[in-house]
Amino acid sequence: MSDKFTVRFWGVRGSIPCPGPSTARFGGNTPCIEVRCGNRLIIFDGGTGIRELGNELMKSGAPLDADILLSHCHIDHVNGIPFFAPFYSRANEFRIWAGHLLPNFNLEDALRSLMSHPLFPIEVEIFQANIHYRDFQAGKTLDFGDGIAIRTVALDHPGGATGYRLEFGGRSFAYITDNEIRPAGPDPRLVALARGADLAVYDCTYTDGEIGSKSGWGHSSWRQGLALADAAGIKTFCLFHHAPEHDDATMDKIAFEAAAARKGTIVAVEGSILEL
Repeated sequence: MSDKFTVRFWGVRGSIPCPGPSTARFGGNTPCIEVRCGNRLIIFDGGTGIRELGNELMKSGAPLDADILLSHCHIDHVNGIPFFAPFYSRANEFRIWAGHLLPNFNLEDALRSLMSHPLFPIEVEIFQANIHYRDFQAGKTLDFGDGIAIRTVALDHPGGATGYRLEFGGRSFAYITDNEIRPAGPDPRLVALARGADLAVYDCTYTDGEIGSKSGWGHSSWRQGLALADAAGIKTFCLFHHAPEHDDATMDKIAFEAAAARKGTIVAVEGSILEL
């Protein structure tokens, strides 16, 4: 098995898709990240970006066996799932994971609610792929085999959310989105999850000037994200879940200021590929 470890961004925006000329460079699709660990495919979140990922995956014609890890089931993180072409092929097998729903809800029912009348014309039974719905409680470690270990932690977000740390081949990737950092500073459990990560993709929806009016919304400013990066000793810190009102010019300004504040900080751009 190859030890190649790559991360590709298919959707980087939060809350609602915002395609158009003012967001063309950074991207307007909602969250979806493709991770390749050797021959294994692991997808983080099913926002609108997963549609283009699915179209790309279908080009090979080869059967797919992959995992989809959802941070949570708010609409911007699952609204691409009904349009994910590989779900409509009998040749494919997927495991979809969620760590925030138990004990009151479960993943299959949540996705069934997403695809139900009168809001959607088809239901989950139309999927032809072999789909396994895997509910767990955040805080568990998931063993995917092939040398892939995934640690999880509960995030501070309305309705709950899950942060992930994927370790493979001596390298680590943290995916932590839709999380609020309170005035006391980053949650120690979050710091532990992200400790020394080679790459951490983190919810930096707002600026410091905006975050004051967003208390309880379950998101962070990019400067709060940098505080987490410093506390955890993250190597490459990546701003993610860009606010829909932040056009390309605004994102350019944020990218410049964030890189100046912490060397090596980057901003997620739809279509970009990072190799760990």
